[in-house]
Amino acid sequence: QVQLVESGGGSVHTGGSLGLSCAASGDDFGTYGMSWFRQPPGKEREWVAWISRDSGTAYSANVSKGRFTISRNNAKNTVYLYMKNLKSEDTAVYYCARRTKYSGAYYTITDYADWGQGTQVTVSS
Repeated sequence: QVQLVESGGGSVHTGGSLGLSCAASGDDFGTYGMSWFRQPPGKEREWVAWISRDSGTAYSANVSKGRFTISRNNAKNTVYLYMKNLKSEDTAVYYCARRTKYSGAYYTITDYADWGQGTQVTVSS
């Protein structure tokens, strides 16, 4: 099991920017894809963005496309999520997750077995 620790959450005004980090344990970080998910208050967890193990492919959900950028640094065992032009509806707990199965598409939540503890992002006007 891989330990994942998110950081970088906080409060920001509408239109602002924020960067999240997720540090992973172990020495095989470069062998698996990673995603960011989020869970808004009172709602189900939803997929935000995915990046392949070698950064060759990255996808973002429609709600974040053009505003959120996922990246990773395998030498630092870290995946990042940079968010700009934040909206109130982006308020959520953000989680990074390690993809351990490939039974469905990259946004299939059950394909992810390892999760961080989450970091709160609050966007207010």
